[in-house]
Amino acid sequence: MAMAAAALAGLSFLVIGESHMMYELRDALHADLDAQGAAYVHSVGACGASAIDWVKPRKVDCGAEKKNDAPAKLNTAGSETQAIKQLIASDKPDVVLLVIGDTMGSYDNETFPKAWAWQGVSALTKEIAATGTRCVWVGPPYGKAGGKYNKKDDRVERADRFLAANVSPCVYINSLKFAKPGQWRTFDGQHFAADGYAAWSKAIVGEVTQMPMIEQLRKAKAQ
Repeated sequence: MAMAAAALAGLSFLVIGESHMMYELRDALHADLDAQGAAYVHSVGACGASAIDWVKPRKVDCGAEKKNDAPAKLNTAGSETQAIKQLIASDKPDVVLLVIGDTMGSYDNETFPKAWAWQGVSALTKEIAATGTRCVWVGPPYGKAGGKYNKKDDRVERADRFLAANVSPCVYINSLKFAKPGQWRTFDGQHFAADGYAAWSKAIVGEVTQMPMIEQLRKAKAQ
């Protein structure tokens, strides 16, 4: 237990993400990162925000922000994304954790908009890389086929393939391996019930703790 608790010892995390961060995933990630020894966790969520919206801020329908153990601040009547360089300059995190997948999925489109997606992803990863900060990009999990967001399994898979090939230098986490299609209950085809978010969070943090770069950062902090 002591070894597991020290996996992220002393490390600070900036978590940015889409509307999943309005729900239980946000608090679950804070709790799971903290349980592994993280020293600081700041999460910012923005409904409908794709990668480019963290480079060029824009207004969104809702947002959430949470720092460490403080209660989350929710804004369901409108919010705005924040520029990633400003967030990094303020927090000086060791790791940026990006939960951006469904907003890049274009699930309603038969053809995936690769040019648009590449422009947004490359702009965001370039901004992060310019600060010298390490990053981890979490891809979209399966939902329930159809539903409000038309989240068909094959279209989630194409989004996963695109992100896996294009988010470097961020390390990519493939969420499709964590649960089978429809395994985690949703209330709209895309957003999960609490148990699904709990399972997703534990799987994400479990992957993070096994990354070689995390071990390198932790050892550097300990020196």
